[in-house]
Amino acid sequence: MSAESRLAGLKILLAHVRDVTKLELGFVLWDGSTVPAGLSPDALAIAIADEGVIGALVRKPKLDTILNLWVTKRIDIRNGTAFDLGGLGSSVRGRDLRAAVDRRLAFSTLLKFLFVPRGGPWPLENIHEDRPSDGSERENKTNIQYHYDVSNTFYTLFLDPEMVYSCAYFTNWENDIAQAQRDKLEMICRKLRLKAGDRFLDIGSGWGALVCHAAKNYGVQAHGVTLSQTQFDLAQEKVKRLGLEDRVTLELRDYRTLDGKFDKIASIGMFEHVGIDNHPAYFKSVKKLLAPDGLYLHHAITRPAKRDDKAFSKKRPEYVAMTRYIFPGGELDHIGMSTTNLERFGFEVHDVEGWREHYARTCRLWHDRLLANYDKAVQEVGEPKTRLWLIYLAGCSLGFARNTMRIFQTVASVRKRGPAPLPPTRADLYR
Repeated sequence: MSAESRLAGLKILLAHVRDVTKLELGFVLWDGSTVPAGLSPDALAIAIADEGVIGALVRKPKLDTILNLWVTKRIDIRNGTAFDLGGLGSSVRGRDLRAAVDRRLAFSTLLKFLFVPRGGPWPLENIHEDRPSDGSERENKTNIQYHYDVSNTFYTLFLDPEMVYSCAYFTNWENDIAQAQRDKLEMICRKLRLKAGDRFLDIGSGWGALVCHAAKNYGVQAHGVTLSQTQFDLAQEKVKRLGLEDRVTLELRDYRTLDGKFDKIASIGMFEHVGIDNHPAYFKSVKKLLAPDGLYLHHAITRPAKRDDKAFSKKRPEYVAMTRYIFPGGELDHIGMSTTNLERFGFEVHDVEGWREHYARTCRLWHDRLLANYDKAVQEVGEPKTRLWLIYLAGCSLGFARNTMRIFQTVASVRKRGPAPLPPTRADLYR
């Protein structure tokens, strides 16, 4: 079978798929031809760099294959982004598409590519399969540094000026990322009812935005712990630059090794790294550190609960890819599991607030900012990693928008007899 014959057959199949789906999506093939013929140069299209792409997909039609092809630019999107493809795909159900496509045509066409060499490179194959964290300090540090020690400069290309790397809070959907992150920091401080003199702990303090905001605006004695060396170094510089050395301390340290009591504790976007098997140890550690009249704010991404634990334990391919390539050792619980564990390990839950739409917006803005700084990102970390992060941020945004991912802020205190350390209403949060 000649290359020309394979190409001609593929064009027929792609035209058929386009017709049955009614999608306004074209294809640009490796010889420069298009489906449909005469496709406008400005049309949204999938670009396929070589016939090895088809050969690879025929032999291994998995998400891992697509991601390797994407990061090496052998599959690309012309005149659009993953959000444009996501918008098209939302109107077509997968099983309806499979039923509509001529299976005989698809099989006979794709069979011709079965022995076409897949070509290369395949950079993601060098990344080992992920597994849940064993909870050891060594593995936690390795996993955290894999994600956060990419490059401080890289993160500045899409984060806000304060380098806040967690869900923003939009009091208005038109707010920019800087305003939304300031409002998030403020909302956390209000939910914790921070006041001058409070001993405040931030578990997973990142680049120091929250501890600095709390110390500067609420007069607390803030302490932050992280396992990321690059985050720690930049946060130290920030504390010195703001003149907060007398109110903010930072440690490159595992939270479980801390001693003492804190009046208020926050965990913002850190819990996802812990691993479900290690949740008991996590909540026991937080309870040990929290003062009897203190408050704990738990801010974490979740997945929707399933009919039972066995069904919940099954992970979708995109979830597995995210933990393998982006967040090694990471696991998401569901909000019922979060609140059950809080109660099980001695807490009283007071407030649970869903921020799902806020994270969809946050990830979209991060994606767009990184795309706008594409050339700088490639210079800093290389094109494969830049493209991997773009598809990761887009996928997360679409996941939150489509309600396959969720995020909640939960406020809790140590369970005790008598009144809780909260005012009678929540009106103070929205003053």
